Amino acid sequence: MVTDSASLSRRTWLASAGVTWVSLSGCVNVPLTLPSTPTHDTAVVSSGDQPPPAPREFRAAWVATVANIDWPSRKGLSSAAQQDEMRGLLDRAVALKLNAIILQVRPCADAIYPSELEPWSEYLSGVQGQAPVPFYDPLALWITEAHARGLELHAWFNPFRARLGEGKSPPSLLHVSQSRPQWVKAYGNQLWMDPGEPAAAAHSLAVVLEVLKRYDVDGIHLDDYFYPYPISQGDDAKTELDFPDQNTWQRFVDGGGQMARDDWRRSNVDALVRRLNTSIHQAKPWVRFGISPFGIGRPDLRPADIQGFSQYHKLYADVERWLQSGWLDYLVPQLYWPVDQKEQAFVPLLDYWHRQNTQGRHVWAGLFTSRVLVAPTPGVVGSKASWPPEEITRQIAAVRKQAPGTGHAHFSMVALLQNRQGLVDVLRADAYAVPALVPASPWLESDAPMAPHVTSTAPMGADGPRLIRLELPAGSKPAARWAVWLRYGDRWVFRVSAAPELTVAARRVPGSGIEGADGLSSIVVSAIGRAGQESPRKQLNMDRIELWP
Repeated sequence: MVTDSASLSRRTWLASAGVTWVSLSGCVNVPLTLPSTPTHDTAVVSSGDQPPPAPREFRAAWVATVANIDWPSRKGLSSAAQQDEMRGLLDRAVALKLNAIILQVRPCADAIYPSELEPWSEYLSGVQGQAPVPFYDPLALWITEAHARGLELHAWFNPFRARLGEGKSPPSLLHVSQSRPQWVKAYGNQLWMDPGEPAAAAHSLAVVLEVLKRYDVDGIHLDDYFYPYPISQGDDAKTELDFPDQNTWQRFVDGGGQMARDDWRRSNVDALVRRLNTSIHQAKPWVRFGISPFGIGRPDLRPADIQGFSQYHKLYADVERWLQSGWLDYLVPQLYWPVDQKEQAFVPLLDYWHRQNTQGRHVWAGLFTSRVLVAPTPGVVGSKASWPPEEITRQIAAVRKQAPGTGHAHFSMVALLQNRQGLVDVLRADAYAVPALVPASPWLESDAPMAPHVTSTAPMGADGPRLIRLELPAGSKPAARWAVWLRYGDRWVFRVSAAPELTVAARRVPGSGIEGADGLSSIVVSAIGRAGQESPRKQLNMDRIELWP
């Protein structure tokens, strides 16, 4: 993930378009079909006596707390201001018809929630260890507000990073650098927990499980920071500073370990990924475990024309193994290059990661949306070249063509919040005209909720809206949200509802694009389970008015 200036400069390679192929994900998800004319609130998806399948596509945005990239916008904001910004971000996500937020809850061995294991993050108050004043639980509120809007909330952790060089406040006594200094290594101007220290890895696992068991998150998410990205030393920019894990490496050797040092480092990361996968699903089987690695694969496996950084050799991340072993539920490779450069070509890289997906998990593309910059000020020297908004829509179109029914995530939310160069307007007018459900994960939960009961009030006035109530039978699996199809004339309109009660228009909305659709004749609904499984559908014809039970 691009979360500091060094990382940002690492990710400025470019990409180009490439081949066509069929998704190898193995997940049965319906490709997104866009109408020829974008609509306002909801969109026509089909005509006919029965509605079409629900459109499926993961549409997420990362919300980075480190360095106040996305939220809160700066340290020291009042609790009320933080909450206002939170709701503004979520409202923008809903307006765009996104369906998930990936929120950074542990940027540097710290927390944006009350933790018994780690201190409050300085990116909230400006002082590490200081709780919000007046007190509130940011993570709990993020989840409540996201779910009320029909959005999934995935908790994003950095497993080994302990402190960035730009950290300003004194470390809390609860911070690992103070409570367990033997686990922590200085690397350049940063602090890192040593992945070769079993107790440090166990601590990171415990942090994840603390959040998982206390909070109703939909996913657990790691980014690309395992061992740190290498930094240079001395006057020779090509000489890399090795990570200072000699003590833990020597302990491994003295204990009879036979692996080469690089393989040992990879085994340390493998062990954490595998334990996380097992522990998460033992605690809450429906919660998805995902990783967002650097976007280029191993040099010996990647397409011949692809060049660039090897996370396998430098971050000790054997991502291909994790995917092929089924140790995660979704992968979001950071394909942070435009669609036009051969050495890091977007479409062949997307193709590459899908071909590694032999277990049929989700592969969703990570997009570098923040490279759409605020329009530069004339005369300012040294500013980065900005991507046009159309670069992002091209990448979304490429994902939909190459791997229909999969999805993507934007890094990061601030670019969407600021509507840089009209980016939000472009997305709403075309790419996000139709709402979509997150693709299902049937390997987690095969059972869907039961078909819901549907009841309706009479219209409120001659052309007034109707109130619809949805209710699951006793003994059903719970619903995370509801899929709703509304028939106006001979057209169907698709909606996603977060609540079991909703208001629907009795007659078509002018300018909605529903031509000739004068009145609401029927409604079809289904319940969507925590792992995305859809219940049988239930239809209610509007000529049958059923009052609330």
